[in-house]
Amino acid sequence: MLSTPRLPVTRLNCPVFAPGDPGYAAEVATFHTNTVHTPDLAVGVERTDDVVDALRFAREQGYRVSVQSGGHATGAATSGLMVTTHRMNAVTIDAEAHVATIGGGARWMDVLKAAEAHDLLPIIGSSSHVGVAGYLLGGGLGPLARTHGFSVDHVLGFTLVTASGDVIEVDDAHHADLFWALRGGKAAPGIVTEIRLRLFPLPTIHAGALFFEEEQIETVFRGWLDWTKGADPMVTTSVAILTFPDLDISPPPFRGKRVLMLRFAYPGDAGRGAKLAAPLRALAPIYIDGVGDITPTQMDLIHNDPPDPLPAWIAGGQLSDADQELATRFLERFGAGTTNPFAMAELRHGGGAVATDVAGGSAVTGRQATYTTFLASMYPPLFEEVAPAAASEALNALQPWLLPETNVNFIGHNTMSTPWAPDVQARLDEVRAQYDPEGMFLQRW
Repeated sequence: MLSTPRLPVTRLNCPVFAPGDPGYAAEVATFHTNTVHTPDLAVGVERTDDVVDALRFAREQGYRVSVQSGGHATGAATSGLMVTTHRMNAVTIDAEAHVATIGGGARWMDVLKAAEAHDLLPIIGSSSHVGVAGYLLGGGLGPLARTHGFSVDHVLGFTLVTASGDVIEVDDAHHADLFWALRGGKAAPGIVTEIRLRLFPLPTIHAGALFFEEEQIETVFRGWLDWTKGADPMVTTSVAILTFPDLDISPPPFRGKRVLMLRFAYPGDAGRGAKLAAPLRALAPIYIDGVGDITPTQMDLIHNDPPDPLPAWIAGGQLSDADQELATRFLERFGAGTTNPFAMAELRHGGGAVATDVAGGSAVTGRQATYTTFLASMYPPLFEEVAPAAASEALNALQPWLLPETNVNFIGHNTMSTPWAPDVQARLDEVRAQYDPEGMFLQRW
């Protein structure tokens, strides 16, 4: 750490924060509040030139560099220089070409609002509050995955500032090796300052969530799992068993309850969508029916992820298949009447377009997964021992279906899987060594 950090940073033409400065804590704050960043400096970049200056400064001063946009990473940066990109949130739309140009610090809601004005939709994840860049670098498995694949499959190119401070364009025709790595490799050997993303003419989709009360959990879970075996490839669904505390922080309809949420998304008209959803509605009496036509800026109504920062301990795994034996093991741990430390235990249906890689290939993990499971605990006293032990026991019970690798955006604290296959990891290491030979960028996610 520099002993007098303010002296050499005066040439940076953007906000700079050192520990103890007003605004430092807010600048490095995360969405997962139990992840606490303590970098030696935080540089709030506003344009690509600021990123160039910050990286050249870091190189001169011997800082290692971390990057934060949306703040959903689970690894803490405890030293070095952190570049925060949230001020770079501009979005422009080429309506004729169906392309968005997105600032490296934008969140998905920034893109949704801009695209909706032109009756266009980006293929986003479960939450509009997530940073676009970090989400895409991991791949991006969202509520339209079976029809549109991973979100990163629709990236046309990146603008990246390398460790040496060079600004480069990365796409199929330029730095193709790096383009492969940025699509799923997560820890970039540089800072993404701009993304060019394909949009789709979907002014509305038929989507949302069905909620079932605790006594219906087993019936709906097993019925949904059977239904997925012949599911229309135009439909993406998932189920989540949610446990709400009997506290004011819980939404009134769910306070003190355990429910099953069945998410449904069909990128088409209401008539066809309602027919496709009918077998799911018929599984059991519905507590709350939230499926209908939604616009791009209402995409959060599918997964209903929390919009505000909160503590979270997470672990996930990707599965080769799922059957009624898996359902039994899952429900024994997370179903009605069970005691477990997780506010959410989910299973997502994959396949369809997820399985098809882009031309030229990508570093994305999870194309072969037919299902993905994800566990989230939100009570910090359980994070040290109880949640890890319960997650390990559950993933071990699912071992017959668990794949060796799990997508980096889902893996969390799962120690039984790796985020990339050995050959993909080796190729990623080669690309990172080429563009960041001194290892200036901290590889965390």
